[in-house]
Amino acid sequence: MVEITERLWDFDAVAPGQAAPPTVVAITPEQIAEYASIAQNPDPRYRVGKGSTEYGGVAAPMPTMALSYAPLLRAEIAGNNGFTALEQSKTARRQTPFAKCEARWFRPALAGDTITGVGRVLEKYERRGSKFVTFRIEATNQRGEAVGQYDYTCIFEYAKGQREVPGTAGAPAPTGVGDNGEGNEQGNAASVRPTPAAPRLLTFDAIQVGDALAELSITESQDIINRKSDFRLAGPPSESNIHNDEEFARQNIFGGTVNAGPATMSYVDQMLELSFPLRAFYDGGSLLMRAITPFRAGDTVTFGGEITGKRAENGRGLVECRVKGTNQRGDLVCLADAVMVMETAG
Repeated sequence: MVEITERLWDFDAVAPGQAAPPTVVAITPEQIAEYASIAQNPDPRYRVGKGSTEYGGVAAPMPTMALSYAPLLRAEIAGNNGFTALEQSKTARRQTPFAKCEARWFRPALAGDTITGVGRVLEKYERRGSKFVTFRIEATNQRGEAVGQYDYTCIFEYAKGQREVPGTAGAPAPTGVGDNGEGNEQGNAASVRPTPAAPRLLTFDAIQVGDALAELSITESQDIINRKSDFRLAGPPSESNIHNDEEFARQNIFGGTVNAGPATMSYVDQMLELSFPLRAFYDGGSLLMRAITPFRAGDTVTFGGEITGKRAENGRGLVECRVKGTNQRGDLVCLADAVMVMETAG
């Protein structure tokens, strides 16, 4: 028998500055349309042959597509530094799941642009018994202009005994369902949700702190989860992970398949698009989302939120928002904070 030896890229082996070779992606209208379809976003401006009136009719992607056209490739970072990623290990395979992500946009990546993405380890840290690694991915276009960046945090080691989850979608939440070790809020949001607000684009001068944002309800399916897992614009496909492989998923911390954190982030993006123009993201906006409770096939999550801050700064209107995603059991699935950049009347 041949003994397999591996240099595992575990928490101790991870070091800030470790990087992967750059990725290069040419964005097409077809990719923009497919991403929106997987994000369950029916907005017609993302269909092939359509475009954004804000950008002269040129197709602009959903902002969270940045995580696809400038992807985080953990296995490539590991391999580029002489290690085997835990997800690819032959001897100790396990997942390093999503904890949170903060994206910042500087300008849109339009159809026809070629985006170069560079990813590296930003930091690693321990909190409440769990071990986290944060990666920074920076995206630039063919003119060398910064398009955006995001910081993506994964759980490399989970504190024992910290999580219980329902075994099937729609089952009652067990006692003690909590957060992912990153946040302080518990997954016990009220099960009664307010009537969804009518979609409307807000203006900076009319916005008041405390105003409710338009709501969005999304029902997840295993088909959508699989399609999201297969949607790759750079890097090799992931044939088996906790999103599309039930047997492997049962061996990991969530006890079954769940959607990917970036998928939930795309739903928060879509919900914010009901209240804000695309420019509010792309002219310097940001979105931080923390995963709290797994979003499983069969679950319906309602995303709702409110305006938490408003200020004028350097001739721009900055609007702060808090968004919560709550499932049909009343569990808090995600907690997000966004800063939208808007035009002012003055």
